[in-house]
Amino acid sequence: MIGLFMLIAATGCTETPLPEGEERMELSYTFEQDMEGWQGGFSDLPTEGQDIFELDYGHRPLPEEVGRQGSALFIQGHNRSDDLFMFFKRQIDGLQPNTQYEVTFEIELASQYPEESFGIGGSPGGSVFLKAGAVNYEPMAEPNADGYLQMNLDKGNQSADGADMFGIGTVGIESEEFTYTLITRENSNRPLRVNTDDDGTLWLIFGTDSGFEGITELYYDSVKVRVTN
Repeated sequence: MIGLFMLIAATGCTETPLPEGEERMELSYTFEQDMEGWQGGFSDLPTEGQDIFELDYGHRPLPEEVGRQGSALFIQGHNRSDDLFMFFKRQIDGLQPNTQYEVTFEIELASQYPEESFGIGGSPGGSVFLKAGAVNYEPMAEPNADGYLQMNLDKGNQSADGADMFGIGTVGIESEEFTYTLITRENSNRPLRVNTDDDGTLWLIFGTDSGFEGITELYYDSVKVRVTN
């Protein structure tokens, strides 16, 4: 089963009735069995010589030190380009065609990087920025004329927002120790606004835009998404 999917219209049975004509989709992904349709990727790095970036992603158990059993989306990369973007994306459907929706994310992840720590180029916690977004076409890392892979959407750069992706915090933890800790980042007070395509589909995307020039390893334990018109 790929996540938990609910489409609740105004006529549905809810504890708090929705305004007339409002539609809401709530999706929850916990990655207990597999990646649940999410695909990993990387951008802002050369098309050639990627071995030195130590890129990897997949489905793995959570680190034991978080004190919780379970599995997660794992991703890692060594930011040798000074600007590595590591992301996951997924398509959703069942929405109204050519309609504007508001999209919010709640992402729980295991990070081991103190917010105030020091590193090459920046903090491994405070200079790795988590972003989330949605578009009505597939996000892709595409080569440019200079031989670099760049996203075909506007994600902004590091701490700066883009038109298609907003920053929702850093991967920094409160502890001063480098130990994996579960943290939550969300944008409930600042929803993204996006129009569906002719088929009523959207692509969801989240990831990290890094100013830290070392290796980053993260475990995404759960992702909750709410889509409302």
